[in-house]
Formats: sequence, structure tokens, C-alpha cells
Amino acid sequence: MNIIRLSNKGQIFIPDAVRARHHWETGTELILDDRGDALILRAAKPFAPTRVEDGLGCTGYQGSARTLEEMDAGIESELRRRWREDGAS
Repeated sequence: MNIIRLSNKGQIFIPDAVRARHHWETGTELILDDRGDALILRAAKPFAPTRVEDGLGCTGYQGSARTLEEMDAGIESELRRRWREDGAS
């Protein structure tokens, strides 16, 4: 447990070890959750929360399951096709 002191400007110092453990660097946005008798400090999420329904449009594939090798080959093939279409050789 770390004991920290509130400055006259309302600031606290988060110890280096705690910042390192949580990968908090200068500029990291934090959320302060006031639980009445306790404060919870956590990193703000980089993306807004989403619902499962919001992502269902990404699940349109209806074919048979593919192996990683097949997916890699398909991606490589498409990249080569696009490279040729753009006139780069």
C-alpha cells in the first residue's frame, strides 16, 4: 500500500512503480470513480463502449471455416492484386 499526500492545488503524486505497472505515461487520461468511501483510478478506454449488436455487421461471412494458412494466402493474393492494379510493379 502506498500513502500519498494531496497538495494544496488538489494534486496527488502517483509513484513510479504504480505508473509503470499500469503502463501510465505522461498524458494518459484517467477516470476517477468516487465510490463514497473509496476512489478508484483507472485508465480511460481509447474507444467508446460498444454493444454486441453494433458489431454484428462484421460477421457476414457464411462460407466454410478457413485455416490461418488459407487466410494468409488470400490476404497476400489480394495485396498482390491491388499492387498490380495501382500500377506498381
